[in-house]
Amino acid sequence: MRLPFIANLGKTITASMLLWGVTLWSAQAEIYDAKQMVLDNGMQVVVVENHRAPVVTHMVWYRVGAMDEPSGKSGIAHFLEHLMFKGTDTVAPGEFSATVARNGGQDNAFTSQDYTAYFQSVASDRLEMVMKLESDRMANLNIAEDQFVPEKQVVLEERSMRTDNDPGSILREQAASAFYRNHPYAVPIIGWRHEIEALQVQDAVNFYNAYYTPNNAILVVSGDVGADAVFDLAKKYYGAIPSRALPDRPDLREPPLLVSSRVTYRDDRVRQPSLSIRKQAPSWVQADNKADAYALEVLGQVLGGNSTSRLYRSLVIDQGIAISAGSWYDGDGRGPGMMGLYVSPAQDVPLDKAEAALRAQVDLVLKEGVTQDEVTRAITRIQDSAATARDSLSGPAMNIGRALSVGYSLDDVETWPDKIGQVTVDQVNEVARRVLGAPGEVVDILLPKSDAEVTQ
Repeated sequence: MRLPFIANLGKTITASMLLWGVTLWSAQAEIYDAKQMVLDNGMQVVVVENHRAPVVTHMVWYRVGAMDEPSGKSGIAHFLEHLMFKGTDTVAPGEFSATVARNGGQDNAFTSQDYTAYFQSVASDRLEMVMKLESDRMANLNIAEDQFVPEKQVVLEERSMRTDNDPGSILREQAASAFYRNHPYAVPIIGWRHEIEALQVQDAVNFYNAYYTPNNAILVVSGDVGADAVFDLAKKYYGAIPSRALPDRPDLREPPLLVSSRVTYRDDRVRQPSLSIRKQAPSWVQADNKADAYALEVLGQVLGGNSTSRLYRSLVIDQGIAISAGSWYDGDGRGPGMMGLYVSPAQDVPLDKAEAALRAQVDLVLKEGVTQDEVTRAITRIQDSAATARDSLSGPAMNIGRALSVGYSLDDVETWPDKIGQVTVDQVNEVARRVLGAPGEVVDILLPKSDAEVTQ
């Protein structure tokens, strides 16, 4: 992504991203009342009308991310995102964003393991302008050597700033490589430095030609627009772009994680120790039983979704041995899922004591289960967040685009809270035993030390 934007969205999970993710997936039957069509070239178009203000968000999502990169070419998906702003036959490098800004709008882009998205927020009467610009670079991007070389340095600097200079990011990168044994989620979204340095112009051209095609894209428009008018514009600008055959993409799965390992990173920049436990869990896309994913969402809320959750209440409030504690369920990608637990000890509390307290709470859940009251309150919290999902003018475009990009249907998005509401306490306890009770795990530990080292 271009600087200065938020950190890459993907398989690096933090507590704040977890909370954002809950809202992200929050959708309620008919809350969006989205309308959709598919162009003749295979491009999906979705419109959410919201007439509260005369603005619109226009997003194009490509069903391609870092997990689709050729072996040895890590970072090319993110690098191409940068290059998408470097011009076409009719738009000079940098002119795309300059044009949007001159018209009072904002634009940006981001890359994840699963998708790449480009968006603009503008006045409603500027929608056709941004659609013309975006469709142009879908079909006519110029990837020139004189733009490629300096942009590589920008990407390398971004890696330095966001990963190499951040102890937490270094640890998460190492832990992901330990956790995923067979899946490309093990490779960081931004790429390994030595592979970024070796990327060539033709790598970007090949990736663009393979995946940047309308039959691999979703257009989502949210705001002060009419669906029929958007469909007409989409036909005019995107409908004229021919589709291309997409590469075969294997359905990569993880083997069972049967062993436990600990990844420790020590750095003298660390001021607050922390520990996370990662467990394999089914994602919604890969789950044999979709109900498992909904039950895991509820379990994540019960254990560590907020300040009233089990982990926070016990470790932070009641025992006072931690300054933060919680859990997350990451099951919204095209690949395998993960259930995680984390704790950061209070001052003068040894990390092993905090870890023991965390594990004691997990053992209690495995032994006694969660209660009906906990499940009911967790479901209510999730559904309450769904009730405000449409309040944001740009939120629906983000929520729907992300979901459709990884394999959900529009109906899945609209009925998601209803499915959450059908989760039972027995289902939550069953997935807790199966996921949290499994033998394999990866524990990642961040500690202060004058001499930085990584051990595994």
